[in-house]
Amino acid sequence: MKKDILLTEEGKAKLEAELKHLIEEKRVEITENLREARAYGDLSENAEYDAVREEQSRVEGRIEELMAILKHASVIQADGDKSKVDIGDTITVEVEGDTETYMLVSTAESDPKAGHISVESPLGRALLGAKVGERVEVTIPDGGTVTYAVKKIS
Repeated sequence: MKKDILLTEEGKAKLEAELKHLIEEKRVEITENLREARAYGDLSENAEYDAVREEQSRVEGRIEELMAILKHASVIQADGDKSKVDIGDTITVEVEGDTETYMLVSTAESDPKAGHISVESPLGRALLGAKVGERVEVTIPDGGTVTYAVKKIS
């Protein structure tokens, strides 16, 4: 049996919206594009047709992936305990003199550019269970370490 995938309420809604878009809009667009590409003639030498089929394959793969994630998803229930970092928390840290804020999420909704870091990432693993005032060290690819000081958990 596959284990549950933990999602924030926001993350689940985002994945559901993406799935709806792919099913209701992207599939329709691809069907139209296939129809147009078929009109160009011989399918064996039709680059437009091949490109649309590749896009269709990617979209269908993503639909299957999203459906599997949502089937096994459990929404994180905040327990109100902000004494230590847990999945779903927003953490403010100080690193090398700068202040940064991250949300600790599951791998399924990880988006480092948006500040959503996976609980399974090196930084996520280091922060999990940390308390305000604690310092955690994260090993970076070159073998060195970076120290993060936990300033706030919300």
